[in-house]
Amino acid sequence: MTRRNTIGFVTFLSTAVLTGWLLAANPLAYPDAKRITQTDVYHGVTVADPYRWLEDDARTSTDVADWVKAENEVTFGYLNAIPQRDAIKSRLTALWDYAKFNAPFKIGGRYYVAKNNGLQNQFVTYMMDKLDGEPKVLFDPNTWSPNGTIALAGASFSDDGKYVAYAKSQNGSDWEEYSIRDIKAGTDLPEILKWVKFTNAAWTLDGKGFFYGRYDAPPPDAATFQAVNKFQKLYYHMAGKPQAEDKLVYQRHDEPDWQFAPEVSEDGHYLIMTVSKGTDNKYRVFYQDLTNPNAQPVELIDNFDAEYTFLGNDGPVFHFKTDLNAPRGRIISIDTRKPAKENWKELVPESSDTLESVNMVGNMFVASYLKDAVTAVRLFDVNGKHVRDVQFPGMGTASGFGGKRVDTETFYAFSSFAIPPSTYRYDMTTGQSTMLQQAKVDFDPKQYETKQVFYDTKDGTKVPMFICHKKGVVLDGNNPTLLYGYGGFNIPMVPGFAVSRLAWMEMGGVYAMANLRGGGEYGEAWHKAGTKCNKQNVFDDFIWAAQWLIDNKYTSSKKLAIQGGSNGGLLIGAVETQRPDLFGACLPAVGVMDMLRFHKFTIGWAWVDDYGKSDDPEHPEWFKALYSYSPYHNIKETAKYPPTLITTADTDDRVVPGHSFKFAAAMQRAQTASGGEAPILIRIEVQAGHGAGKPTAKIIEEVADQFAFLVKNLDMKLPASKTTGTGGANGSVAPHN
Repeated sequence: MTRRNTIGFVTFLSTAVLTGWLLAANPLAYPDAKRITQTDVYHGVTVADPYRWLEDDARTSTDVADWVKAENEVTFGYLNAIPQRDAIKSRLTALWDYAKFNAPFKIGGRYYVAKNNGLQNQFVTYMMDKLDGEPKVLFDPNTWSPNGTIALAGASFSDDGKYVAYAKSQNGSDWEEYSIRDIKAGTDLPEILKWVKFTNAAWTLDGKGFFYGRYDAPPPDAATFQAVNKFQKLYYHMAGKPQAEDKLVYQRHDEPDWQFAPEVSEDGHYLIMTVSKGTDNKYRVFYQDLTNPNAQPVELIDNFDAEYTFLGNDGPVFHFKTDLNAPRGRIISIDTRKPAKENWKELVPESSDTLESVNMVGNMFVASYLKDAVTAVRLFDVNGKHVRDVQFPGMGTASGFGGKRVDTETFYAFSSFAIPPSTYRYDMTTGQSTMLQQAKVDFDPKQYETKQVFYDTKDGTKVPMFICHKKGVVLDGNNPTLLYGYGGFNIPMVPGFAVSRLAWMEMGGVYAMANLRGGGEYGEAWHKAGTKCNKQNVFDDFIWAAQWLIDNKYTSSKKLAIQGGSNGGLLIGAVETQRPDLFGACLPAVGVMDMLRFHKFTIGWAWVDDYGKSDDPEHPEWFKALYSYSPYHNIKETAKYPPTLITTADTDDRVVPGHSFKFAAAMQRAQTASGGEAPILIRIEVQAGHGAGKPTAKIIEEVADQFAFLVKNLDMKLPASKTTGTGGANGSVAPHN
């Protein structure tokens, strides 16, 4: 690839002009964004990139910081003038103000559970000696910063229950710092482990230390939150020792993309290293005998041909979940003494449903399946014989089921679109589920209904979609509808409870979620049907979902809003630029908008598994596909785009905010050139990242702004109820992210 770069000049409108804008029928005047003479050549095609400068970090670039400030002034000036905004925020706050909790787990003789009393910015982790015992605080991240922007990013407990290694993340960054807490004493050991990202901590059975992955510290002048992350190394850290004394366990100078997920077998005999090199669930597996100080890693699986997720072992026999010759998943065992593939044994064969995850608890395989995107859990003995199924209270999503081989109990949480979360204890011996807690939310679930439909997409493929709304909705084409999608990275979209969805339905809206190709709903074949040169299938599936909702009188184009985040933000940007006539409003969040340069930043190179890469010399077809749908590159100055509220955050180091910045600048220019009157706005959160660990207060504010934007631009007539503050809220009270 060749390029040339000539920098122009920047001008911004004065603050007085910016803050003087009012909501009106006339088009908005947007901050001027300089256009530079930047071109790149891909496979003989010259591509302009006039907003390349917006890739710079706003924390170090004055030009970008000024543009961000000007855009936020425009956006919040617009949002502040929407009359219903405060009432929507008030109702969201009231709905959010309920006790939340995760499924408990047991380790080292204690029970642990994470809870939020309602509006706390971060969940608090508690510990109990008995399941119904007095809870004591282990971690309260709300005390780590005044505004909740430092979050607990992970925790790993030693088997003896003495220590927990826990990770902190600041401002939503993927970078983490690990500390070690003496659980009984309630104090931390002196060391802090830095430059940790995309890893876990795996304690040795003796509880003296753990394995973890980290990167070299970037040079002082590096763009810490934008630089590409390469050459992860696996270390062993001894508790109580400085990080400088960590023992290097494994590295590959010849493989910059390899990442290492360590795990210690339950018997303490083996270190399992699961090696990945991108986002595809295709792994190599190495193991090392921890009982032999001179043992070297053994390459058990020496190619990236399939998924191999380690489940447990019986001595030298290892059990794995794999999709080798089984795109919907199965369970196999490999005898490490006879590792040749012809000696592998199938324990649980592939079924018609998608095997999503497996845990070994109570000496059984607890296998979680997706049956048309709905959870089904089946238990098998260690020889693969079916024992029983777990019974759930309806169509929804269950998560949890952790534990050890010797445990006789496990725990899980269950929820659905209109069923608030409940937690359960499951007796592994009797198969009996006992409810522990049920969330008490200020709504009546009996007033809502959820259905699953299957529609034909462009090429005739059947695609499932969930639709939720208040009972009694009239199918007259006038219902404000919010359609959500993702469609990527083998990640399934499943029914689950979220206050934002509830608030939307309470406001009279219909909520729909399409299970697009590219996701993990139907296994690897479904995933691959939405990747690389097949990525247009994802956008077609979404467009056809929108058309189905219109054809079946749920809504109309002017009443239909669409939403997605991250890869889903790409989805919204792509379909908006392909079919601007189809939608009444668009909410792309933290989206991958420049498909030609995503791999140039942080962990973006790993997404090549799903997207391909624009400058790969051996795959010009990847560039052709990427260029054909890249949202940033497919904006037309002759098109009039629907109302759009782009959201991103200044410290997002997963999908760097430059993607959204460039997309917004180009969209605003095009809308002005075409005479389009619909607003094109960008909301840029400060001290926040890609979404993980975002404080509750910031989440509520963002959702309130998005819904206020939809209320205005879909011309919604809100019911005289709690939502509007006119029928019971009295103005005093409170994605899904």
